[in-house]
Amino acid sequence: MFTVSEIPIVGIILLVALGILGWGFYRARPFGKLGILAWLQSVVLMVPWLLFFGLFAAGIDINIAGILILVVTSAGFYVFLGRQLRAAGQDAIIKQRATERLAADSSPTAENTPQVVLAELKVEAVPIPEEDLSAIRSIFGIDTFFTTETISYQEGAIFKGNMRGEPEAVHKNLTASLQAKLGDKYRLFLVDGTEGKPVVIILPSRNDPRPMSLQQKFFAVILLVATIATSLEAAGLLLNFDFFTNPGRFAEALPIATGIFAILATHEIGHWLVARRHQVRLSWPFFLPAVQIGSFGAITRFESLLPNRKVLFDIALAGPAAGGILSLLMLVSGLLLSHPGSLFQLPNQFFQGSILVGSLARVVLGSALQSSTVSVHPLVVIGWLGLVVTALNLMPAGQLDGGRIVQAIYGRKTAGRATTATLILLGLISLGNPLAIYWAVVIFLLQRDLERPTLNEITEPDDARAALGLLALFLMITTLLPLTPGVAGRLGIGG
Repeated sequence: MFTVSEIPIVGIILLVALGILGWGFYRARPFGKLGILAWLQSVVLMVPWLLFFGLFAAGIDINIAGILILVVTSAGFYVFLGRQLRAAGQDAIIKQRATERLAADSSPTAENTPQVVLAELKVEAVPIPEEDLSAIRSIFGIDTFFTTETISYQEGAIFKGNMRGEPEAVHKNLTASLQAKLGDKYRLFLVDGTEGKPVVIILPSRNDPRPMSLQQKFFAVILLVATIATSLEAAGLLLNFDFFTNPGRFAEALPIATGIFAILATHEIGHWLVARRHQVRLSWPFFLPAVQIGSFGAITRFESLLPNRKVLFDIALAGPAAGGILSLLMLVSGLLLSHPGSLFQLPNQFFQGSILVGSLARVVLGSALQSSTVSVHPLVVIGWLGLVVTALNLMPAGQLDGGRIVQAIYGRKTAGRATTATLILLGLISLGNPLAIYWAVVIFLLQRDLERPTLNEITEPDDARAALGLLALFLMITTLLPLTPGVAGRLGIGG
């Protein structure tokens, strides 16, 4: 039985997992069979981890082979459901095309549109030159987006009306027509209007994100140098000396500092490679140096507009996925290489600081965790630091990677609420943890704003991306939440 002190942590894990699955089912149900199949894909991705942590919480041992069986079984079910989903999707497409064909046969053409409808069109003076406005109006039609009202908006215009067809195809056709008539002078956004209907927004391209200035690049370089220095200092502290006062011991600190910075660099390279594949420009990373762990990650800005929410998701997830996988490989490799007499002698309480790290350590090191001190390879510490940095950047707030993932999957309204909830939670945690104060300040001052809308804000990421996003957020929670002493004791972590 769980003691009173253990109930909050165990309860939080259970409630979060059930909440994520319940929210996914709530969103999936209106889409019928397609939605339920997509929801089941997210379920099979999370079930192995729920079983893994649940069995440990119950004091049931599981070895590496058991973990592999769970993962392989989950992957098999995921592939099977993916095939079912594609088959169901093909049926839905056939039915939709048949419906559209019938609707097209019975809909009015441009020549026989009732004059009463044309008389209801509303036009308001807009700041776009009349010649350009006339060209912009000509891109619309009853087969893509039939406009009924034009409203001035900032330096451009909002076009209300009725969308005919799939958002992705409509946006592609309208954008191609706009570029053919006016080149690169304007940008076309397809977004949800205040009335819940799609609207088109046209803005001049001079409002596009600007490249970094020379001063910003210089500041980024300063932060990079500072992060290299703090990585060396963090390595020195792990080796029980102050690098800043003992720079002559550079050679001792270099291997660990290199491992820390390798994780940070891999994270940013992941962002950059995926952004390049989608032809999106990123700013230089602004690293956040931290003496205790080397760095808290980096802030990266988009220097070009994103085509859709799928691209936003891909770029946001790529960094944590790359850095997180490298960190996990370092952690597991370090655990496998650990032996009595390894470089670091850690107190067993170290492994109670993270549900994920503690559980993996228990699988590999077994009864060695019952000793007051545990000998571990340096890769264990480096991997653990990397997982913490990755998890902090996956918090669902503002322009952090986690905030971008939530915005991509669930939209701007949900992302805004998640940001507020994260700041409130960090405020409460900061009463007992100074690190939470730091992150609350960083998010509030630098990262609280959401990303600007993508060009096609209506089309949501596919269900596979949504499932991966939920898995990333779940692993973030298991990395940051600690084990209670009671649960750790039953797992054999500690005396």
